Amino acid sequence: MKTKSLKKNKVNVITLGCSKNLVDSEVLMGQLQANNFDVKHESNKLKESEIVIINTCGFIDNAKQESINTIIEYSDLKTDGKIDQLIVTGCLSERYKGELINEFPEVDAFFGTMELPNLLKKLGADYKHELIGERYLTTANHYAYLKISEGCNRTCSFCAIPLMRGKHVSRPMEELVKEAKHLAKTGVKELMLIAQELTYYGLDIYKERKLAELLNALSEVEGIEWIRLHYAYPTGFPTDILPVIRDNKKVCNYLDIPFQHAADNVLKRMKRGITNAETIELINTIRNVIPDITLRTTMLVGFPGETEEDFKKLCEFVEQTKFNRLGVFTYSHEENTGAHKLEDDVPQELKEQRAATLMEIQQNISAELNKQKVGTIQKVIIDRKEGNYFIGRSEADSPEVDNEVLIDASNNYCRVGDFAKIKITKAEDFDLYGETI
Repeated sequence: MKTKSLKKNKVNVITLGCSKNLVDSEVLMGQLQANNFDVKHESNKLKESEIVIINTCGFIDNAKQESINTIIEYSDLKTDGKIDQLIVTGCLSERYKGELINEFPEVDAFFGTMELPNLLKKLGADYKHELIGERYLTTANHYAYLKISEGCNRTCSFCAIPLMRGKHVSRPMEELVKEAKHLAKTGVKELMLIAQELTYYGLDIYKERKLAELLNALSEVEGIEWIRLHYAYPTGFPTDILPVIRDNKKVCNYLDIPFQHAADNVLKRMKRGITNAETIELINTIRNVIPDITLRTTMLVGFPGETEEDFKKLCEFVEQTKFNRLGVFTYSHEENTGAHKLEDDVPQELKEQRAATLMEIQQNISAELNKQKVGTIQKVIIDRKEGNYFIGRSEADSPEVDNEVLIDASNNYCRVGDFAKIKITKAEDFDLYGETI
């Protein structure tokens, strides 16, 4: 067995899943730092630490399997004496704690999504209530995710998130502004607003939707230049935010609004609360108010009972609507969800074929829209330098999921974290090339 000489407060946090999970890890690490722990965040799995905390994802089959594989990997390291403690937290732990305890005796403790104080107590740390916004940022210094609420009150039949995250709970506006101010002081220039359901913000604590007011309040924070909206729900969409997006120069003309499908019978079984006609009407309303808005969406293929005709309707809808950005998931049959009682009757191979077909359609749309940007001048934030290129993003692009702008570093100079004016010189399917002006 290995004899260790590492400090007893050295912690490695592994984050799996979405940006909301990443924020949870950042809050956890901020708390640990305040308790004098030596904290690292290594998604690529640092092998040497006294304590490893795995923040799991339990959203769909692939995510769950990745979480299980990671637990197995670190359980083996603990058995080999290479780490002292192994703690598992997050969505998978929230949903399957009983089964995981039996399956992984090597794990010292399992915690759910709302048990941060208990996790800290396990490590001999105190939960410090005064740390509003004082997170350990794992993103580049110039952008950060801002989680404005937790949980979800929607009842989409395919989704297990309410089982893992509970009911919707908005964070008070003053708290969010305070966090934004702290982030701005550390150099953050771009905020990505995230939630399980962004547009529900305020209904629980203010008894009315308050996203428009929140956007205006956050835009007053000195140092913040871009505010970006992710995960807006189409049903009951608060159209009062549209003039704010259009007129407030700090709010990006960008909206991530997952529509999931376009066939009425599929939308009904999904319990989305919206029809094809209402979806088209909402998209037209958004584009009429903000003609140059970038719309990002996600679609779900292979839902129980999805016929070839349903999928054809979805493809036609995507071809006609021409979303600027689109992602596709294949349906995952999740226990204890409303859809689990339906027969998972679309074979996995067919689900994947449909996903590939839809993405091929989107690839052509993206190429067409990108070509229209050649010759234009874009405000670009520079994220990093990679090889011979500076890599940045325009107002139309969010980190990790969207297009990027590549600037040849051999004859252009940019500073990471700064904004630059870039003339677009070349377009590919999902990326743009440009030069400084």
